Amino acid sequence: MVRNTVFSLAHNETFWTLQPAAGNCEYYWQAILLMTSGGSVLICGMVLSGLYFAGFSMMATNILGPALLSVGLMVLVVGGVLMPITRQMRHQSATKRLCSYYKPHINL
Repeated sequence: MVRNTVFSLAHNETFWTLQPAAGNCEYYWQAILLMTSGGSVLICGMVLSGLYFAGFSMMATNILGPALLSVGLMVLVVGGVLMPITRQMRHQSATKRLCSYYKPHINL
């Protein structure tokens, strides 16, 4: 018994749902969150380091400025590296889904 492609598509649940396709923000939300938080921490570290070199409030900026600079840069870079990794994983899963629909008919 050979299955028709229309028949097999009709039994697919995602074919009949009215949900819109997922946007890029839904796939890349972790990377976007890491990059924005890392960028904001990096900017705070730059401001505190600038205040230290300008001579204002030496006690807090002496330790917090370089610490926030390094942590912010590290989180920003991790978010930037996570973008292509997510893109590659998304591409591989889409390829897997396309290949899984094809099931050759075996005559015994």
